[in-house]
Amino acid sequence: MKFRRQAREELSVNLTPLIDVVFLLLIFFMVSTTFNRETQLSVDLPEATGLVREEVAQQVEILIDEQGQYRVNGRPLVDARMRTLQAAVYEISKGDTTLPLVISADAEASHQSVVRAMDAAGQMGFSRLSIASIQPARGTP
Repeated sequence: MKFRRQAREELSVNLTPLIDVVFLLLIFFMVSTTFNRETQLSVDLPEATGLVREEVAQQVEILIDEQGQYRVNGRPLVDARMRTLQAAVYEISKGDTTLPLVISADAEASHQSVVRAMDAAGQMGFSRLSIASIQPARGTP
């Protein structure tokens, strides 16, 4: 019995098509990617140095805390929706849009919360709108 040896063929993997696909993907992502340069805007907010106003007997005051929750003349609202805010302001003002409306917002309150309060007052027809601020501390530049 004679055994015949079979010649073993060497297995080889052609990597050329794989490399071509990788280069095409690389070129595609390089061309289609946009690079945004992030810029940071430095804003110095002014402090109020005007005279302190005397308290007006009849006014509507909207307080906004750091979580964006509203209080109208000291009464908390059930949620922060604009309709709820408008209903509370209407109830306090009894529909009189000539009353002065003061917005007092916490320094950590979001800008959106303040804008929502201003928008609600504007939609209701309030024209005497003011934003409360504090006097700067003495010795602060």
